[in-house]
Amino acid sequence: MLKYTKHFVVLLYIKLSGSNLVGIMSGKKIVYSVIAIVITGVLAFFIYKLMTITTLKTGNFETAVVDRGTVMDYIPAKGVVQPGSEVLLLCPEASVIKDIVKEPGSHVKPGEPIVILDPKSIQTQIDNLKDQIEVMHNNLQKNILNARSTKIDLEYNVEVKKLKIASLKAKLADQEQLLEVGGISPSKVDETKQVLALAEKDLQTVQEKNSIKLEQLKADQEGLKLQISIKEKELAEKEELLKKMIVRAPSAGIILQINGKKGERVSKHTLLVKMSDLSAFKIEGSIDDKLAREIKTGTKVYAIIDNEKLAGQIGNISPEVVNNRIEFDIFLEKNNDNKLLPNMSVDMKVVKAEKDSVPRVKNGPALNKVTKEFDVYVVKSRMAKKTRIVTGLQGKDYTEIISGVKEGDKIIISEIPVYRDIDEIVIQ
Repeated sequence: MLKYTKHFVVLLYIKLSGSNLVGIMSGKKIVYSVIAIVITGVLAFFIYKLMTITTLKTGNFETAVVDRGTVMDYIPAKGVVQPGSEVLLLCPEASVIKDIVKEPGSHVKPGEPIVILDPKSIQTQIDNLKDQIEVMHNNLQKNILNARSTKIDLEYNVEVKKLKIASLKAKLADQEQLLEVGGISPSKVDETKQVLALAEKDLQTVQEKNSIKLEQLKADQEGLKLQISIKEKELAEKEELLKKMIVRAPSAGIILQINGKKGERVSKHTLLVKMSDLSAFKIEGSIDDKLAREIKTGTKVYAIIDNEKLAGQIGNISPEVVNNRIEFDIFLEKNNDNKLLPNMSVDMKVVKAEKDSVPRVKNGPALNKVTKEFDVYVVKSRMAKKTRIVTGLQGKDYTEIISGVKEGDKIIISEIPVYRDIDEIVIQ
């Protein structure tokens, strides 16, 4: 259409200007020729605009607004919600099964009793430990009283020796005065000095021995306290073990197996109860084996439940192909979400590429391009104008916009090939 319009304008110009070509030498005819050429140009411009601006009716095309969000390329997959793990409950102590409260297949809540073991042997051990601790406390009290008595005796002995030394010092002072006036022999004074020196040495020895004796008494007390502490820890362990003689569910789940019958003796640390753990879930996923290359441990996955995305990642991958499908486990970040139910079927998205918080637009035929740079029509008021855009990641639902349009712009996402060469379209 554009080609024919241009031809029409050229022919019109030749016709109008050719009629005046004979008389261009005269002044008036020159003026008339110029006027004719201007009129021809203006007329050609308006004809061109009319021919290049066409119309498009509302309802014959689909639009989408550029916003900001996540663009994700993914592979659809299916999955089934399963308990996150199995719980194995071991027999805490050799005993006899007194009662089985929950049979296999029963649902249990956290803390509910499953099996009750005979607690008599543990209770006997607890009673014996309490008696031993009581005796130890009595011995400790005796040791404390004995230490106080010994300390008094030692302090008294030291005071006696100190008094003796003070008496010898006074005697020596008197003798030294008598020696000055010749009232006593020097040998007597030397003898008193020797006795005083021995008394002071004896006091020093006694004080050191007393210090050692007091340290020994203190060490004896600490030893008794340590023994009591050890026995009290042992008692606490036995009391905790007594509580475990009622085997309870550590979490919500289903009883899968009970090893033993009422009245049967069970050994310590043997498997007593096997149950599923319903406090946490995982998803067992599967996908066509043709897409096996896309399934790798650690790959991000979204499980879609009630239009909500639960993020997780691929864990174990089965090496076997079953019915042309690859099976794998998905471990969820929020594995205790209340929407998760055992054996629930869920749709999943195995993420190939993902970008968060980027300009994007909803996918449509006009955006399904092989190249990253192409033209789209941007709607403003009652006009749609051709605009060159550059795209980034193209996901299943949205395409990332790198440049050309901004957030809030409305784009025609329908394919309208008949208008491919038109720059502007009027919206009716």
